[in-house]
Amino acid sequence: MTEFKIPELGENVATGDVTRVLVNVGDTIARDQPVVELETDKATIEVPSSVAGVVKEIKVKRGDKVKVGAVVLTVDAPSGEGAAGSSAAPSESAPEPPAAEASASAPPSASAPPPAPAPTPAPTPAPAAAPTPSAVGPTRVVPMPVRSAPEAAVQPAAPVKLEGARGPAAAASPAVRRLAREIGVDVNAVQGTGAGGRITQEDVKEHARRILSSVGSAGAAGGAVVARAMRPLPDFQKWGEVERQPWSNIRRATAEHLTYAWTTIPHVTQCDKADVGALEELRKQFKERVAKAGGNLTITAMLVRVLATAVKKFPQFNASIDGERGEIVFKKYVNVGVAVDTERGLLVPVIRDADTKNIMEIAVELQRLAERAREKKLSLEEMSGGGITISNLGGIGGTYFTPIVNWPEVAILGVSRGTTEPVWKDGHWEPRQMLPLSLSYDHRVIDGADAMRFLRWVVEAIEQPFLLSLVG
Repeated sequence: MTEFKIPELGENVATGDVTRVLVNVGDTIARDQPVVELETDKATIEVPSSVAGVVKEIKVKRGDKVKVGAVVLTVDAPSGEGAAGSSAAPSESAPEPPAAEASASAPPSASAPPPAPAPTPAPTPAPAAAPTPSAVGPTRVVPMPVRSAPEAAVQPAAPVKLEGARGPAAAASPAVRRLAREIGVDVNAVQGTGAGGRITQEDVKEHARRILSSVGSAGAAGGAVVARAMRPLPDFQKWGEVERQPWSNIRRATAEHLTYAWTTIPHVTQCDKADVGALEELRKQFKERVAKAGGNLTITAMLVRVLATAVKKFPQFNASIDGERGEIVFKKYVNVGVAVDTERGLLVPVIRDADTKNIMEIAVELQRLAERAREKKLSLEEMSGGGITISNLGGIGGTYFTPIVNWPEVAILGVSRGTTEPVWKDGHWEPRQMLPLSLSYDHRVIDGADAMRFLRWVVEAIEQPFLLSLVG
């Protein structure tokens, strides 16, 4: 008999909710066959089996919350298969020893040494996954220092992992990583004092103490924010009937991520309108050709190409701030995220290398990603690595809005519903279809004048589509 356990699901992903069990007792399964569907903080994923054989027992059911290392099912493996399956599992899905669990939950004042590792060679740490719109830390706010600003900034407790950063992941055990997540410390920023530079629990606690002691007067402000965040709600049942529903993992992660972005980034939003008449005529002219290729030629798909060209002209819009090092990270690649509204909440799949793709290729890929998002099939990789984001609410309505920058990015373009308006042109009024645009940006990186130049460039590219071919 061979057990299949939940493998590592990604950086900072420790648990998931079982949404579907894809096999039954008595089924014969193959290696790499999906056996269970989990909803994590970042996505809904199908977990493939690392073992093969006949399913003898299923230990989870829909609605269960499972941790990495939990046993999902047992199989009666054919000769040779069980060994192959179990040999692939130790470094990926072995549950942590109970001692690690106990030490991870110890209070910050504890000084006991970390638990002894399992008697196997320490695996080479895998590179950290690119961040996605989520946060795993507790719902509280911890003041963090920013070297590049004269005053300390108050930031929520979420491990800070800036996109575009390079270098090996920190050498730390799962228990140490869990402790870092719980107290809001970026484990990759901790200096290890253990053997070979490994990070211990005491290293994490000492790093947190240094952060808290360095913020000075900002601590009082941070305490006020914590107090507001933890303030209990009134008893609403005094005034009538209520219903309580738990947040889904994705909805909670979205809330924490946006709270972090709003608290950390000094937002400014600038607005403008673009005459979308010429672009709309091209869309209608070529939409059938794109449909035959498997795509949907939307304004959003065309705007992805516009933004991909714009950020090459204005590289500060494709950057991230490394506050700890006091640096700005400029990305040489161009990936554009597109916010997708789903029944589970907001998801942001990413069009990679958008500057190298034509509009038809972008439309086909965007259609595929949007369908995968609504079918709960988006992978973590498909939502990672964005450099700038588009949020199009025009299909619902509205004029302007203030989109929140999708940290660690520094800009997001909001699109509202186009309307027909009178426009003074060539000495007379003409009815023109005008598209409202809202550009939110991080004022630490982008000045207002540069933001307006960027937005005007986008408007001109929309109004004169040939500009993309002329300068792109």
